[in-house]
Amino acid sequence: MKPQAIHFISIGGSAMHNLAIALHQQGHTITGSDDEIYEPSRTRLAQHGLLPETEGWFPEKISDRLDAVIVGMHARKDNPELARAQALGIPMYSYPEYIYRHSENKQRVVIAGSHGKTTITSMILHVLKYHKREFDYLVGAQLEGFDNMVKLTQRAPVIVIEGDEYASSPVDSRPKFLHYQPHIALISGIAWDHVNIYPTYEVYVDQFELLADAMPKGGILVFDQTDDMLDVIGQKEREDVHRLPYKAHPYEIKDGQTFLLTKQNTRLPLLIFGEHNMKNLSGAMTVCDRLGITEDMFYEAIQSFKGASRRLERVTTQGSKTVFRDFAHAPSKVEATTEAVREQFPDKKILACVELHTFSSLNKNFLSQYKNRLDAADVAVVYYNAHTLAVKRLEPITPDDVKAAFGRADLQVFTETADLQTWLLQQLPQADVLLLMSSGTFGGLDLNTLI
Repeated sequence: MKPQAIHFISIGGSAMHNLAIALHQQGHTITGSDDEIYEPSRTRLAQHGLLPETEGWFPEKISDRLDAVIVGMHARKDNPELARAQALGIPMYSYPEYIYRHSENKQRVVIAGSHGKTTITSMILHVLKYHKREFDYLVGAQLEGFDNMVKLTQRAPVIVIEGDEYASSPVDSRPKFLHYQPHIALISGIAWDHVNIYPTYEVYVDQFELLADAMPKGGILVFDQTDDMLDVIGQKEREDVHRLPYKAHPYEIKDGQTFLLTKQNTRLPLLIFGEHNMKNLSGAMTVCDRLGITEDMFYEAIQSFKGASRRLERVTTQGSKTVFRDFAHAPSKVEATTEAVREQFPDKKILACVELHTFSSLNKNFLSQYKNRLDAADVAVVYYNAHTLAVKRLEPITPDDVKAAFGRADLQVFTETADLQTWLLQQLPQADVLLLMSSGTFGGLDLNTLI
């Protein structure tokens, strides 16, 4: 593809700024705009000379000299740059549309699901890189050994894509994963989330059924057979679509160390743990088999996999105390992560801390989905910020609402970061494991001081 001039509307987004950097590295001329850019996007864009001089929207940046405009979900339908691009008739793409356009001649592998998709994608990328395979990718977290979260080349025969169910753009409400048209699709599990987009569980489930139904003849559908709803979707007869169910890989825990148990009766030590991760590993192994990675090759590579950033990430271990942080925010993720830590450390005192940060988690009508999700922790605490509720224009919630929703009378609830920090510092001497779960930052919690 010859070099093009491409403008990004909402260049500061996690996927958007990585795509901008990847295309810049391919020799394209990249410009962009955004009305707010946070870290690490700001620093990474600046390092590549792509950070907009001024935050905001500038229609004058849109001219007929552009070959394409890529628009992110952060932009609104009435965005002035979007309107200008539409008026000029410049080719416009959501980023999933652009990724598909760039990979039409590749084998496309898409990893979807309510939870686990980042980790499964990361496992596949780790194994392929370990064995020096040529591949492109799109993943939702920074990985050790990978400079960027997106890689696009002309020569790679396969692309591995983390495909989420969020809307594609302000003018396209279809889930991103429907644009990729995968030859191999994995669905890791279904647990209702994103209530601002999918108001009922049934509507949410429908999106994954659409993905499965769109599989081409000769396509391969990989799915978690232990998920009741997904098992129904996965086992549905589809003409010439090959179904590959999976479940958690056999494992055992000994003295705080997780081992894979292979068919050859060998025990392989892992750097990750938790039953949900053993499911993720099994799914990744199933996909890798279809990409020419043998069982022995997979086992050799997966032992050095440390996990994706903020996915049950061990921040530090000092003496008998350990701090983990995890991206978990949806109810199913909070439960799976907390239970994984409990299983790994059955005799340790676990302090689990959750931030309600997303639209769904702060929705008063959705809070009941968190009932009993923190029961595996010895001490449980929830933080939320009233300002975030106001910004998202949500109905106010009270600490009593949160306690009732989680079903724990001893639940601690904080709305101020300073109060949470003080309380945690008081509790840490009695705790063995601190588990921080959030897609945010707990309002700027000073993690270094806690460590």
